[in-house]
Amino acid sequence: MTQARDTAPGPAQEMFAADEASRSLGMELLEVGTGSAVLRMTVTRAMVNGHRIAHGGYVFLLADTAFACACNSHGPVTVAAGADVDFVAPAYEGDVLVATATERTRFGRSGLYDVSVLRGDEVIAEFRGRSRTVRGAQQVRSTQSKESR
Repeated sequence: MTQARDTAPGPAQEMFAADEASRSLGMELLEVGTGSAVLRMTVTRAMVNGHRIAHGGYVFLLADTAFACACNSHGPVTVAAGADVDFVAPAYEGDVLVATATERTRFGRSGLYDVSVLRGDEVIAEFRGRSRTVRGAQQVRSTQSKESR
């Protein structure tokens, strides 16, 4: 299992540890801060489409996972209320993509987050996520994620 650099796991790290979908694609959680996150993923042969470029769904998934880690860094369970993505450049098999999520604002139970997906210094995609904190939901506990393995 890939872990963030922090030694004490927080809510975002616990959520990511339980995220089989993202981790099974080789995503790595590199950094988590309050309202921010950085993830990395290498495009594999299974992720390219008939045009030999990374399928947009995988690029979206990387951005969405960075968004999820950033908005869950505050502690309460938070989910996506919606998201948009603009694909700027193609990615190819073997490319290492880095998604950096940044909180723009939180208001009430809602929030706005921007995610840039880069290959080196080149922008591959820009993503904007809208979050909503779930009322009464409990944060995933590390013991639960360990039990499910």
